[in-house]
Amino acid sequence: MRLFIYGYGFAAQALTRRLQPQGWNISATYRTADAAQAMTAQGVDPVAADDIAGVAEHLARTQAILIAAPPGPEGCPALQVLVPALARAEAFPDWIGYLSTTGVYGDRKGGWVFEDSRLAAQSTEGARRVGAERDWLEVGRGMGLTVTVHRLPGIYGPGRSAFDRLREGKARRIAAPGQVFSRIHVDDLAAGLDASMARPRAGGVYNLCDDEPASNSDVVAHAARLLGLAPPPEEPLDLEAMTPQARRFYAESKRVANARAKAELGWRPVYPTYREGLAAILAAGG
Repeated sequence: MRLFIYGYGFAAQALTRRLQPQGWNISATYRTADAAQAMTAQGVDPVAADDIAGVAEHLARTQAILIAAPPGPEGCPALQVLVPALARAEAFPDWIGYLSTTGVYGDRKGGWVFEDSRLAAQSTEGARRVGAERDWLEVGRGMGLTVTVHRLPGIYGPGRSAFDRLREGKARRIAAPGQVFSRIHVDDLAAGLDASMARPRAGGVYNLCDDEPASNSDVVAHAARLLGLAPPPEEPLDLEAMTPQARRFYAESKRVANARAKAELGWRPVYPTYREGLAAILAAGG
């Protein structure tokens, strides 16, 4: 079995680590020579991101495609490469997965959102994701391909968690009463994608997240206790003083439901809350 990945980042690398022991061959796009070298060291076959002919050659023998690159002002960059490459290769993979974001739901003031909730993105980045989702689902319908969409909250894992920010002295506890966020451990994300690949459904849309939305302050405080550190003092929420990225993050509050992924894919998060996820990262030396 072969998987082609467009956008070889944190989530894609976790899926690669999960699938390689199962016998999957992985190829993925790169944009720099250093990235290609690192991918080769991980047993991944690198392909230049803008090489339509090279991509088509790989797609001709690929069973699954993961699109993990974020959209830009011109839309999803993978569309401009993968659609002509699929046509050129006359390829019909069993599964195409697009990684989106729960930012497509916008701010719900702490309320629950489900896959059929109204999309109300409030940021430019969220709006671009809405457009990319629509474009890929239309490609699926137009080309007779099984395209699925996976909406992701904040992703954490080894090397990307509250522990790292605490050790660097950059962790902050923002006091925002009633504000909560959903999360997902990167290994649970990989397991969810694996489950979707095993049960492909054309047009399927899934929230992949943990079971307990929580505040930033609670997560950082818990991580500090696990490290034996005093939690950073809480700071009042001040959107105007934040970076644009942080401002977008704290401008929204919602609880994301994962019941559909559990029911349709048979998926269950191994780390149902940030507590189990952080404990596992620390136990592994992260």
